[in-house]
Amino acid sequence: MRRTGITRTMLMWGRRNRKKLFLLAAFAIGCIIFQRNTVKDLGDAPAKRDVDGNGHLVQGDELERLKKPVYEKPPLDLNNLGEMGTPVILNLEGEEKKKEEASIQKHQINIYVSEKISLHRRLPERWNPLCKQKQYDYRSLPTTSVVIAFYNEAWSTLLRTVHSVLETSPDILLREVILVDDYSDREHLKQPLEDYISSLRKVRLVRARKREGLVRARLLGASTAMGDVLTFLDCHCESHEGWLEPLLERIKEEETAVVCPVIDVIDWNTFQYLGNPGEPQIGGFDWRLVFTWHVVPEREQKLRRSPIDVIRSPTMAGGLFAVSKKYFEYLGTYDTGMEVWGGENLEFSFRIWQCGGSLEIHPCSHVGHVFPKQAPYSRSKALANSVRAAEVWMGSYKELYYHRNPHARLEPFGDVTERIKLKEKLGCKDFKWYLENIYPDIHVPEDRPGLFGMLQNKGMVNYCFDYNPPNNQNIAGQRVLLYHCHGMGQNQFFEYSTYNEIRYNTREPAGCVAVNSGTDYLTMQPCRKTAQAVPEDQKFTLREDSTLYHIQTKKCVQAVNKSYKGSPAPVLQPCTDSDLQKWFFQERT
Repeated sequence: MRRTGITRTMLMWGRRNRKKLFLLAAFAIGCIIFQRNTVKDLGDAPAKRDVDGNGHLVQGDELERLKKPVYEKPPLDLNNLGEMGTPVILNLEGEEKKKEEASIQKHQINIYVSEKISLHRRLPERWNPLCKQKQYDYRSLPTTSVVIAFYNEAWSTLLRTVHSVLETSPDILLREVILVDDYSDREHLKQPLEDYISSLRKVRLVRARKREGLVRARLLGASTAMGDVLTFLDCHCESHEGWLEPLLERIKEEETAVVCPVIDVIDWNTFQYLGNPGEPQIGGFDWRLVFTWHVVPEREQKLRRSPIDVIRSPTMAGGLFAVSKKYFEYLGTYDTGMEVWGGENLEFSFRIWQCGGSLEIHPCSHVGHVFPKQAPYSRSKALANSVRAAEVWMGSYKELYYHRNPHARLEPFGDVTERIKLKEKLGCKDFKWYLENIYPDIHVPEDRPGLFGMLQNKGMVNYCFDYNPPNNQNIAGQRVLLYHCHGMGQNQFFEYSTYNEIRYNTREPAGCVAVNSGTDYLTMQPCRKTAQAVPEDQKFTLREDSTLYHIQTKKCVQAVNKSYKGSPAPVLQPCTDSDLQKWFFQERT
């Protein structure tokens, strides 16, 4: 009886709940069908994605399907020139050599070599091995529109960039590639380009009706973008495996983060891929408002829990970065008063940090970039762009820029009223905050009145201290010479500090005038770091009688004609009352 009672109870419960069970089963079957269809058709996946919010990671075959790019690369053939990023060295002669040289002259890149390399070539792995172990919740990541602006770009470098994006970006994440033609006039970029890309999925072409320059050309592309994230690339890039996911994941975590890939160098002459799996460098600037690269300081390293955590960077190089489309618009997009390119990267970097965002480099995202031999077209407006950045974002610190670039004061830079209103509207912090909190490593010059500018000799009329560094990466090692005073700042700008240093600080890190042991001539050596003592061989006193006295040797700096390779130079001599030992600073205003 008891069993019968239990059975009766179960039957009664079953009748009552049969309808519920049927609905539950139908729902479960529907979920399975939906999941299979979602995985099967990745071409339309961005429009169909349905995230349950649980952040479940998938494994095995399903993960591989989610990672699948828009197009697969052709099978690897190591006999192809440049494959796996190897250098192409052709040793040409005669007419072929002339063709190669002509291509370099035209593009400032060896396009002759580029045309010998597959548009689909593979690159070697150049990331931290830990990056390969990272897993992503693909269905929850935002989609992106990749914007590539170009002007008279060579066929092979432009299309290699496009194919590289299509062949390394998961289909589910790449909404589109937008090519923006900034009013090119070369025939191959007209109908032939339209015909070529017409067969490529997710690629479209937007044409400017007049020459706009990089800033406005990128905005033209961004204005038509449908992705959640804008990813800007230059038109001569190659994307490394797994480059996109880290950028999108970080922006999903923090919408106010602007994230840059590690920029690996592709040699302009041989197309060798020179990526480095080690610690990437971060961006900075010097007081000429020139972008610079630096090693990651210890204080930033301490903020990271892992070698593949993002790295905060004071500035960006500018060509390659990802940003939430909504946040980009909130920040005021680009300054459309800027022309061509140059300076816009620092302006945007200052604005990101000062207005509450963050600028980061992701060690797991690598993109190769061909740095041309030199700019292939005029950048005459780059100075005006830098002036706009200084006027809007640097406050009183802009004077440090103008002291080192006196001609910049005379440069027309347009109206910045709207950009200043934007700064006020967003409640942005001042430049002092930026220097103290984001870039405390940069030395802030004192520039005391009468103690900076051209260091001019009284006896050798119109001759000034002059210094040319060996290269942009190494400021030290060369001799200080004397040259006709030109009043342009740059290599003739020096500052006398309260610590008795003669600083050559147009560049960063700064150099300090020194006297090598056992010699009487002046050379340039790295300045001390903050809180370190000044080396004895770098200490000078600018005395009331205008002599420049070297404390360690107890000698005075004298202008000597034909001192070094037939050129005049400052040299240590016993102190006298000669005008050749009298020095004064002259600022050009």
